[in-house]
Amino acid sequence: MKIGIIKECKTPSDKRVVFTPSKCLAVKKLYPEVEFLIQSSSVRCYSDKEYSDLGFNVVNDVSSADVLIGVKEVPIDKLIANKKYFFFSHTIKKQPYNKNLLLSILENNIQLFDHETIVDKNNNRLIGFGYYAGVVGAYNGFRAFGLKNKSFNLPKASDVKDRDQLNSELLKITIPNIKIVLTGKGRVGSGAKEILDFLKIKEVSVSDYLNNSFNEAVYVQIDVLNYNQRKDNRCLDRFDFYNNPSEYKSSFNKFSKVSDMFIAGHYYDKNAPNLITLEDINLEDFKISLIADISCDINGPIVSTIRSSTINDPIYGFDPKLNKEVDYTNDEAIAVMAVDNLPCELPRDASESFGDMFIKDVLPSFFNNDKDGVLHRSKMTYKGELTDRFSYLSDFISTP
Repeated sequence: MKIGIIKECKTPSDKRVVFTPSKCLAVKKLYPEVEFLIQSSSVRCYSDKEYSDLGFNVVNDVSSADVLIGVKEVPIDKLIANKKYFFFSHTIKKQPYNKNLLLSILENNIQLFDHETIVDKNNNRLIGFGYYAGVVGAYNGFRAFGLKNKSFNLPKASDVKDRDQLNSELLKITIPNIKIVLTGKGRVGSGAKEILDFLKIKEVSVSDYLNNSFNEAVYVQIDVLNYNQRKDNRCLDRFDFYNNPSEYKSSFNKFSKVSDMFIAGHYYDKNAPNLITLEDINLEDFKISLIADISCDINGPIVSTIRSSTINDPIYGFDPKLNKEVDYTNDEAIAVMAVDNLPCELPRDASESFGDMFIKDVLPSFFNNDKDGVLHRSKMTYKGELTDRFSYLSDFISTP
């Protein structure tokens, strides 16, 4: 089997890769029959030489590969017909800007396996960059806090070499006596929590967080039922929330009254209640001055997230009274960090982690006749048609 590691051609460029040089070696040890074709790239966070030094073929043309694997969307003019592709297509939510991409995939008889659709039998995602989004998002949050309050100045995560250097920079700062609320207990939340724990910020219970004062920095990590409640006040489990989000209302205000910093690492359903509305953010007892919105749902559950920010310019301000963007250093502004491609700031570490997941949870299906159905569930297109699992996209691609 020939696996082609494709060059990332989307603009702005992405430095990440699914298989780093070390992961290619790991694959060869497990499956000696695999041959890698590394498409030459000046953008990738690993140089061509790092691959060729380990004996892997660096080429310009990967059309002879059986499977082509990338990270971001492949530009339409770069698609190779009649191939199997793995990449994030950003089409499964009917994103209008990628409608033509999905149409071209169908027209070119391409079998598309979107990384986001790779799930187990219980529909749990098997691979993703969420963990490093959490790590970088929490780091960026503290950087923004330091700049907002003129208390410390961390370098941008994109300017450090790797996770080790990022950790070294964190060791240089002192976190004042603040309270931090973190939403989400998935990959994103776990990555953010790791930064909080690395800084030796004390984790406390929901009850203690809401009711007590502390003489040190503390944080609480909360899940959906901590900040949402049923409109009929029945106490059910989180699965009821996932299945019936419209039956709930937000109770996040109790956290915003006592928190200085909010790290948003939750998954948001469009039918779920908003966490922070314009009315909420204008309440006299609203205390949060910094929101690190890792989830970054524009015009979604957090009213201050009015746009995504960039790696080069990651912080903006939101004035609740004016309901508009302002300089984040303004006294009335809530500082917002809402970078939507956070793992790109630590591309080598993020790539190594993603490769580990792909090797563990996806690659075996290439060689065991897909006995666990991983490839079957994730295949979006086949023979120029949408597969049954993704037939809900039919109206999306047929609408002019």
